Amino acid sequence: MDDDRFLHLAIEKSRESVSLGGFPVGVIVARNGKVIGSGTSDGEKSHDPAGHAEMRAIRETCKKLKSNQLKDAVLYSSLEPCMMCYSASIWAAISRIVYACGRDRVSADYYEGKHNFVSLNKSARKPLELLHISELEEKALKIITEWENKNT
Repeated sequence: MDDDRFLHLAIEKSRESVSLGGFPVGVIVARNGKVIGSGTSDGEKSHDPAGHAEMRAIRETCKKLKSNQLKDAVLYSSLEPCMMCYSASIWAAISRIVYACGRDRVSADYYEGKHNFVSLNKSARKPLELLHISELEEKALKIITEWENKNT
């Protein structure tokens, strides 16, 4: 199944993010069974509060395709996206978000409050399809936990 394959790639991207000195999140953007973009986190390194892996993947993919619309694209993230990244996905016309590790498994500090995109999505004009593949949660969480152990 493509969802599992692309989510595994996103989890590997999270490991790459850590090796580059970023936060342990990785993203793959796919359309029609092909990877069209990817992103790692660099917010801390670049002093950019919007330097999340999802934001970087959306920006780079739009730039590469010379379009601000990623219709029919799916965003695969190793960690449940924050509100900012969810909103950017809506503005980019991404059709689905698939993630491995849910926000309830990590520090609440990573989400700046109790807001969550799952509840907001229900009231959106054009809701995204959201899919949490919990079978890959432990694999994604392991990378986050290793990063936390080295950085706290």
